[in-house]
Amino acid sequence: MSNGQWYPPEWPDRIRALASGELTVVPPKRAATVMLLRDGAEGPAVHMLRRRVSMAFAGGAYAYPGGGVDARDSRPVRWTGPSLRDWAGRLGLDEASAQAVVCAAVRETYEEAGVLLAGPTPDTVVSDTTGDDWEADRQALVDRELSFADFLDRRGLVLRSDLLAAWARWITPEFEPRRYDTWFFVAALPEGQRTRNASTEADRTVWIRPAEAAAGYDRGELLMMPPTVSTLRALEPCGSAAEALAAARQQDMTPVLATAELVDGELVLSWPGHGEFTKRIAPGGPR
Repeated sequence: MSNGQWYPPEWPDRIRALASGELTVVPPKRAATVMLLRDGAEGPAVHMLRRRVSMAFAGGAYAYPGGGVDARDSRPVRWTGPSLRDWAGRLGLDEASAQAVVCAAVRETYEEAGVLLAGPTPDTVVSDTTGDDWEADRQALVDRELSFADFLDRRGLVLRSDLLAAWARWITPEFEPRRYDTWFFVAALPEGQRTRNASTEADRTVWIRPAEAAAGYDRGELLMMPPTVSTLRALEPCGSAAEALAAARQQDMTPVLATAELVDGELVLSWPGHGEFTKRIAPGGPR
């Protein structure tokens, strides 16, 4: 391929099976991911991790910290920032579900990158999350021994939803066996905090300018899924993390779901509004 698009070899057969009615569609699991930014001399850089090749889903692909919504993410939490009503409207969800998605975004960023978007008061943010006690709590969250609500209560912290902004929503194609309905958020790295590779699912993390990451994809050097490439390209014009947060208000949150069809025997896979990712496989192509 001329670029680094993640395109599993089994997709054509699965698409054909879906078209013939032989494939049962799996309901997508809700998920959240965060494009964490920090400012630099040449503009903002985004924190990315490379998923281990052994991972069943998107192995070897570069992505952002994130993961599935846990049932306990809907528990009431200490909260500041936009109201749940405002978040519900922006995310296209009811208020309880909106809270769960936002909590998942903050929790997963802490679990996978060690960065916490929370503070002792509504206008402060934790400046340091290192140390054995912090690591013990982070691991307890990862192991699901501690809910995020209990974690915040234990430390007397308030979730800073105002430090996040919703950017996009993508849904895994219907022919995939593992499907996610994922909300993408943008946030700035809090002053004093630093990222680290705290995820067992990643073998590498980098800070990279969006344009540089997208160029690496175009050259076929960095493997990525369409949502990652699309969000990187959308971030390129932003000259700072603050500009990105402001620009998020104008981003379209209409869910993007790939469509697959057979046209005169040719298999056509496309993502509405994102023509660069369209794939065409001629009759007799990969099976």
